[in-house]
Amino acid sequence: MRLATIRSTEGTFAARVETETTAVTIDGYANVGDLLQQENWAEIAEQASGETVEFAKTDLEAVVPAPKKIVCVGLNYANHIKEMGRNLPTHPTLFVKYPEALTGPYDDVLVPDYANGELDWEGELAVIIGKRARRVKAADAAEYIAGYAVMNDYTMRDYQYRTLQWHQGKSFEKSAGFGPWMTTRDSYEFGGELATYLEGEKMQTTPTDDLVFGPEALIEYISHIYPLDAGDVIVTGTPGGVGHARDPKRYIGDGETVTIEIDGLGSIANKTVFE
Repeated sequence: MRLATIRSTEGTFAARVETETTAVTIDGYANVGDLLQQENWAEIAEQASGETVEFAKTDLEAVVPAPKKIVCVGLNYANHIKEMGRNLPTHPTLFVKYPEALTGPYDDVLVPDYANGELDWEGELAVIIGKRARRVKAADAAEYIAGYAVMNDYTMRDYQYRTLQWHQGKSFEKSAGFGPWMTTRDSYEFGGELATYLEGEKMQTTPTDDLVFGPEALIEYISHIYPLDAGDVIVTGTPGGVGHARDPKRYIGDGETVTIEIDGLGSIANKTVFE
């Protein structure tokens, strides 16, 4: 099952995606995040019999527009860790992204002139939590996963490396495309290819099972620090092939589009617009 947050002239609504351009409204819920607050959210979505609507890609909003927490994981793909000249970690590297950083999966990303010098792409698998998780064991963690989506962890490298804290280069307003929808856990087979394209040229490619810490291990680790709530998002890290690690370095230019595809989850595409 695929669930989306779709824009309309009257706001947004949660919907069950039927085809690439049609969906059934889930009446009473403004977005997928609201729906996930219900313990029986999957049953509600499966049984929804609202209006069948058509939508364009640009009608899609960030699938969970305002999660309470967005927890990002750095240096979590083995090939990316090696290209950055680091050793494999023994514990996850965590940082946060605020909800204001999220934008629709096909929205333009507007970049201010003071932050457009070292723009980089980072295609990532996002895990969406389906119920409150506190001190969960990895062996039990799968049942806390509502589903998966695609995230564009758009990065301003010059801001990121001003200090030892990465957050400031990772949370610019409306810089992270998120979607196109949530594919529920029972409809997704982990391990397919994650690929990132800049203007159609493949820049990143790896199977998602190259993760050092998989979704279950991350839920265990994070939920022993603070609880994860329904609708919270874990952004699991990016594979090798980022522009900052290339020789010579390569960054995103004005008007260039970053497209990210994950087998079984779909694709997102954000055009870069310098303000």
